[in-house]
Amino acid sequence: MVKKGRRQKSQVREWTEAIVFALLIALFIRTFVVQAFKIPSSSMVPTLEVGDHILVWKFIYGVKIPFVDKKFVARSPDRGDIIVFIYPRDKSKDFIKRVIALPGEKIQIIGKNILINDKPIDDPWGYYAKTHGDTGPVRDNYGPKIVPPDSLFVMGDNRDNSQDSRYWGFVDINAVKGEAFVIYFSWDRTSRKILKKIRWNRLGHLIR
Repeated sequence: MVKKGRRQKSQVREWTEAIVFALLIALFIRTFVVQAFKIPSSSMVPTLEVGDHILVWKFIYGVKIPFVDKKFVARSPDRGDIIVFIYPRDKSKDFIKRVIALPGEKIQIIGKNILINDKPIDDPWGYYAKTHGDTGPVRDNYGPKIVPPDSLFVMGDNRDNSQDSRYWGFVDINAVKGEAFVIYFSWDRTSRKILKKIRWNRLGHLIR
């Protein structure tokens, strides 16, 4: 006959083990597989809007080795990828931008036109709030500069309203956390009605 006290202790132990196991699985997934982020600014409009909640593949560019500032690289980011990375000027912040130029490439912007290795590139992602002829220093005219080894040149899709590599420089590939792939929730903070706050048409939208 099993005493009541022992049975209760056994149940508590089972619950504790289940909770610890669940926490370890969640930590593993968050560290190595997928992580959620929220979009706080309009720098990636119209691709991503303020209030979008996104998921990021963390393993796609490799796995970061614990306690070491290095990565086991599966593949490197490619032009057009939307990446989340550690902001070079403040390592406590994460930024999200689109990869425009790769290591060793020559990047130049002339009157909003992007040139890679002196040739214009197809740029279907760029959104310009101002007229194409309205140019300014750095924002619309940049370089030429060579992207250093193991580095990336990134830009926000909202080209006239994005603090990116044009202003603060290149991104170290080791600082890349992953690639954004889906919007799992979207919340319009400007709406007063609860149901209208949810942007239903953006839920499950694949990010490209």
